[in-house]
Amino acid sequence: MADTLTGRTAGTTGGPVATGASGGRRPADPVKRPSAPRQAGIYLGLVAASLFAVFPLLWGLSTSLKPESTVLSTPVRWIPETLTLENYRVVLFDSQIPLNLLSSVLVSVTTVGVTLLIAVPAAYSAARFRFRGKAGLLFFILMTSMVPGIAILVPLYYLAVRFGLYDTYLVMIIIYSAWQVPTIVWILRGFFESIPVDIEEAGRVDGTSAFGAFFRLVLPLAKPGLGAAAIITFVYVWNDYLIASTFVSDPDLRLISVGLYTYLTQYGTVWGQLTAAVMVTLLPMVIAFVLFERRLVAGLSAGASKG
Repeated sequence: MADTLTGRTAGTTGGPVATGASGGRRPADPVKRPSAPRQAGIYLGLVAASLFAVFPLLWGLSTSLKPESTVLSTPVRWIPETLTLENYRVVLFDSQIPLNLLSSVLVSVTTVGVTLLIAVPAAYSAARFRFRGKAGLLFFILMTSMVPGIAILVPLYYLAVRFGLYDTYLVMIIIYSAWQVPTIVWILRGFFESIPVDIEEAGRVDGTSAFGAFFRLVLPLAKPGLGAAAIITFVYVWNDYLIASTFVSDPDLRLISVGLYTYLTQYGTVWGQLTAAVMVTLLPMVIAFVLFERRLVAGLSAGASKG
């Protein structure tokens, strides 16, 4: 009896235990951690990848703070001897970069709104309802996003001119939204599938309509997925050059991706002003990523696990 009590006491106070093949109890296997050399290799690889990504930005920042006469001087100095904000003054007050930034913000934000307005109900329907041909339809929607943009550029250009949409914001918003909807539908579909159906059923029992349950219960829980979709769409429009340069020729309507090329002339490149404009262009993207980084990771993780 005493041995039995002693054995029980040891089992309850000695930490996690597991049952062996013979019926006895043995300590559970501890969680294996990477060895010290492996951890050092992982951290070293992460640091190297970070430096590889950050180095061009640091070089651009250094160049934007140099006088134009010292940009190409040798030997190269990563820390300028003379710091100047003249390049930023010219970019912000004596160029069309601010107007290009405003155009990019307008087109990007509008495209995000149109894309979500179309993709959210489509993704919710794909996640909740069953109908004949659903798998084939979803595959066809995804397949449309795999068509290279250059392959349909000429037909799109013809249609834009034919319907009087050339040289307008509207043509870019329509094309960008059409190209982003398939990808966003698949991302949000996986996220909606990760939300339990029981939540909607409970709302229906309490007297909420189907639309009410969707707007009041599902959408608030889907905020991380919506944030991830919004950032993906925003970044795509902000960085695109093909559509922005093909369907707009008016300098006042150019997006920032096209406006940056004004510093690349036949007489050479104005490196100081170009890098200053790039730094100004990156600022909205950095702010957006810092504000929505958690939602982006959560939304992509849910979409990847269920999509």
